[in-house]
Amino acid sequence: MRFLIKIAAVALAVWVTTMIVPGIQVSAGLRNYLVIALILALINATLGTLLKILTLPLAFLSLGISLLVVNTAMLLITDRLSDSLTITGFWSAFFGAILISIISSMITQITTKKV
Repeated sequence: MRFLIKIAAVALAVWVTTMIVPGIQVSAGLRNYLVIALILALINATLGTLLKILTLPLAFLSLGISLLVVNTAMLLITDRLSDSLTITGFWSAFFGAILISIISSMITQITTKKV
């Protein structure tokens, strides 16, 4: 159940990001947002984890800024794998990755809060 909440949170975060960042577009439809969220979650769980481990020393030295670049790369890989997601450039992906991370974290925190 928690996994489905996280996928829904990422899908909502991607939708909000497409409204804010002009260089990110998704073909209309709830299904496309859910598919993009699933692809992004799978890439982050596999390749993203590996890259974050490999760049851990650099993350310490750069005070975490290198992790933003890793998240940007994960979003650009998602763009390449998905036909419904279009990102026009690095900076759009950079700001989009930041927004998606912040929004999905907030939604997940709110929805999975233990009472």
